[in-house]
Amino acid sequence: MFGLAADPQDLEARFADKGADDIVEIFLRMIPTNIVEAAAAGQMLGLIFFSLLYGFFLTRLQGVYAETQLNFWNGMFEIMMKITELVMKFAPIGVFALVAKTITETGLEAFGPLLLFFFSVVLALAIHFFLTLPLLLWLVGRVNPMRHYRAMGAALITAFSTASSSATLPVTMECVEKNAGVSNRTSSFVLPLGATINMDGTALYECVAVLFIAQAYGIELNLATQILVVVLALLTSIGVAGIPAASLVAIAIILTAVGLPLEGIGLILAVDRLLDMMRTSVNIFSDSCGAVIIAKSEGEQGILTDAHRRPRL
Repeated sequence: MFGLAADPQDLEARFADKGADDIVEIFLRMIPTNIVEAAAAGQMLGLIFFSLLYGFFLTRLQGVYAETQLNFWNGMFEIMMKITELVMKFAPIGVFALVAKTITETGLEAFGPLLLFFFSVVLALAIHFFLTLPLLLWLVGRVNPMRHYRAMGAALITAFSTASSSATLPVTMECVEKNAGVSNRTSSFVLPLGATINMDGTALYECVAVLFIAQAYGIELNLATQILVVVLALLTSIGVAGIPAASLVAIAIILTAVGLPLEGIGLILAVDRLLDMMRTSVNIFSDSCGAVIIAKSEGEQGILTDAHRRPRL
């Protein structure tokens, strides 16, 4: 493993006071005393908690108030998507600059550990995709996993090509309903919710990325800090947008929380796009697995049999 340019004593000082108490502190920071102050200070966990609370009570609105809120947030969504698209047009230039800087400072030997990082993420995603999720389908859902792989083929290809859970959502719903035989009543609730908060592939990637960056800086994370990284990855993955490269924001939050330099993100950008395509496929496949399992638990019949021939519920 190679080392990056940083003061080892300074980095060690950042981790000197890291321990189990930091996990408790994370939950305390989730509840901001002042949402405006939390936004100004960049306290993302507090903002995520407030957004979840706001969204919960937003669903309780009725009549004209609900319609006003819907129109306002749909407009905000369109604005933010256009801003994101503009930023992403300049992303390749930024990636080139960061990778060029890394090669200049460390030489070509930097790509050896980067390949190890790449294949570590691929192996972890493969284990989850080909072992964990099929076992859940078989043991909990009592369905044939191979049938589900075939049913979700179009959605998996779309997710891999777009690297966006949100863009893939219509195809995911079509595959789950027409090919897997899940009712629209179940899929229309589970899949949009899963595309927003069920980012298991993303959470897995965030953990590996943070550990890799720590190793690149020569920092050995203790068990308590590793648990903190896992907890943060699970929490931040809930708030990650279903668009390409959105998990980089969550990684920045975790790096800040554990005291690692944000510049370390530049090291993984060279392979992030391809890994983004892979983890998005895992994300939408896990959403579809959840829809099938919930449909079976609700007593729906014909799941992953000849479901496409039966009438929709």
